[in-house]
Parts: sequence; C-alpha cells; structure tokens
Amino acid sequence: MNELDSSRLRDLRIDIGRLSGRLEALAQIGDTGDGGNCRLALTDEDRHGRDLVVGWMRDLGLEVTVDTVGNVVAVYPGHTDGPPVMTGSHIDTVRTGGRYDGNLGVLAGLEVIETLSAAGVRLPRPVAVGFFTDEEGSRFPPDMLGSLVFVGGMSIEAALDVTDSDGVSVGAELDRIGYRGAAPCPAPAPFAFVELHIEQGPVLEQEGVTIGAVTGVQGISWQEVTIDGQSNHAGTTPMSMRRDAGFAAARAAVAAREIAKDIGGFQVATVGVLDLHPDLVNVVAGRARLCLDMRNIHEQELQQAERLMATSLERIATAEGVGISVRSMARFEPVIFDLPVVDLIEDVARRLGHSTKRLPSGAGHDAQMLARVCPSGMIFVPSHRGLSHNPAEYTAPEDLAAGADVLLQTMIALACWEGDIPQVSPTGGAFNRSERGVGAPIA
Repeated sequence: MNELDSSRLRDLRIDIGRLSGRLEALAQIGDTGDGGNCRLALTDEDRHGRDLVVGWMRDLGLEVTVDTVGNVVAVYPGHTDGPPVMTGSHIDTVRTGGRYDGNLGVLAGLEVIETLSAAGVRLPRPVAVGFFTDEEGSRFPPDMLGSLVFVGGMSIEAALDVTDSDGVSVGAELDRIGYRGAAPCPAPAPFAFVELHIEQGPVLEQEGVTIGAVTGVQGISWQEVTIDGQSNHAGTTPMSMRRDAGFAAARAAVAAREIAKDIGGFQVATVGVLDLHPDLVNVVAGRARLCLDMRNIHEQELQQAERLMATSLERIATAEGVGISVRSMARFEPVIFDLPVVDLIEDVARRLGHSTKRLPSGAGHDAQMLARVCPSGMIFVPSHRGLSHNPAEYTAPEDLAAGADVLLQTMIALACWEGDIPQVSPTGGAFNRSERGVGAPIA
C-alpha cells in the first residue's frame, strides 16, 4: 500500500451508503417488527449478529481475534506493530432496543478501516475496531461486562460465572454460541480509544449541534432492593395491620425520585424493575424486588444520593414493618476523558465544518472502561427527540456521516501522533490513570 500525503489524508471521507447498508443489514437480525431490535447478549440473535459483523471484518482481510469472554477485535496493520488506535462499541441490545445504539460505533469503525483500505492507506500505527460482550447488562450484570474484563477490572473467572435470571451462565452461553475465544484477558492496552455513539439524550438536537465532544461519563450505582412483608387477604386485612411490601416498594421509588430532585444538577434516579409476589390483584404483596439506578457526573453527589437512599429505606422499613435488604449490582465512579483527545475531537469536527458542544454522557459506555488503560474519548451525534433503548431511536443519515467522518479523521490523527498522549484532565491538571475516577475492580 502507498502512503498518502497529509493533505490527501485530511480529505478522506467515509461512504455513508455503505455504512447505512450495514446498519440496515444488522438491524434485520433480532428485528422486532416495529423498527426496533432485540439481541440480548449471547442469545441466538446475538450470535447471528456477531457472525455477520465478523464476516465483514474478514472480508476486509483483517486479523480477527476473540477473547475468553467473547470480545471481538479486528486489526488493520500500520507501518509499525505497536498498540493500535482502537474504536468500537457493542452490538447487543436491550429487549426494546433501536438500531443505532452501539451498532453505529462498531460499524462506523469498520467503515473507517474500509475507507483507509480502499484509499490504499496504512498509517504509522495499526487501527483496530472491536465489539464488546454484554455492554447493556440487560441479561448479565453488570453492564459493560466485556470491556470491564478486557481492561482487567473483573476477572475472567468471575465473568464466566455470572448468571442470568434463568440461572444460565455467561460461560455456558459463550460455549453454546461458539464465541468463547482463546485470546487472553486482560488484553494489551491500545494506544488510544475513541468511541462514536448516538447521544441517547435530547441536548444536541435541541441546541442544533451536530457533534458532541464528550468530556466524561456519569458514575453509576445499581442496587437491588428486596422487601419482605406479609402476604394477606386484600379485603380482610385492616390498613393499620398490613406489612405491605408493594406499598413499601412504591415509597422507595418515590424516595429515589425525590432525592434526585433535591440534589439537583446532574443527579438522576430510576426504578426500572419492580416485581411483586405473589402478584395477585386481591393479595397484599408479601415480597417486592426493585432495581434502583442512580447516576451523577460528580462522585461526592452520587455518594450523597446513596446515603440518603439508605436512610430512606431504613425509615420505610420501620414505618411499614417490613424487612429490607440491599445488594449492589454494579458501581462505577464517574470517568474523566483525556483532555487532548477531547480537544482533538472538537478540533477535527470544527475543521470539517460541524457545530460542536462539550458535554458529559449520562449513559454508560465501553469507552469508560478503556479509559482505565489508555487515553480515551467519545464522539456523540444527535438522537431524534432524545430517544434511545426504544424502537423509535433515530439519527439522520447526514449526522451519521458527520460522526463517522469525525471518527475517521480523529483516528488518523491519533495513529499519526508522535510520542505519548499527555494525561491532562478537563480542569487543566495532570493526573495518573489510577487517579482518574474509573472505579475499583470487581472481584
């Protein structure tokens, strides 16, 4: 292959027709019939999606590896054999998912490589694209499981033993679908990592901005709350004598919302799972289980929310005469992305003529795990009406193309970067990677 001069490199653009075609083809797998997708991690639908994407990778002659938790990485060689500049995301979905969440980041990364290959370009560093297992965490907690193992934040043994609600393990499902690979975890650190993603929120569209230069990712606290009361007849049990687990769960959900409103700012709280037993119209619920999702870009405020929630649960237990136990499902501290990478994304977007905005991510992403081991950043493109995890998820083709072009030019710049990327926080200070607020390892 011939090396192009810098001016021709700067003129390279992706093929939006090719990218859109791949997005459409992947969306056919797990099609829910309403514009959405359901490819829960390690299901048959996930296997078919993996097979399709891996086939595209191999069609480009890329070196494809699968690691012991099923993460897939494809490498396009550079002039050196050092760590690659990596991009990627995930192709698993929630049960009511759309066609862009995660998929865009993987297929745009593949499009970046095909654009380089078609132009006959090899860069100083290799370029890689990957997709990570169980990013959503909808089937196997925690979310970002595959990328967490990839960077050494969770042992492979612990990950393989994680089970879904039916007691089926990650390891068993990897074997069943044929994606338990041989590449070791943790993997060697990339030179840098950049992830393209839909915003999954309304800010960019509302403000008429095309490209988001993501400054970091909110911290996440997932807790499972189990409430034990007393099942009893709905008609004969006086209100004053009830130990109603259902009512206690409702109070807990209201408390979580009020805590988020009182703290304000970036604090959010959601109860998205609520199970009652025996779940009958004429029986006072004897047991309730709810899952609480709390997030904030500031660690101290997230800890404050957790403390206030614990106090609220104690008060509810006393007032309603129920027992309450709490289990942590996942806990990740807020992540700060590397300022030189954020600056580069913003500079590239402006050079390409796009409006930009720096903003944090309210959703979790694989990039926050890669930030533990290498300079990392994210590119956002608008989500129509802010919808995601929804069949109506939509991003206009011109925005998809803009984001993919910014990804292409950002990866070219990183692959040509001389020396190491300095570790500088958005507040201007230097920091060590171990101090960047990326959370403790999970055993």
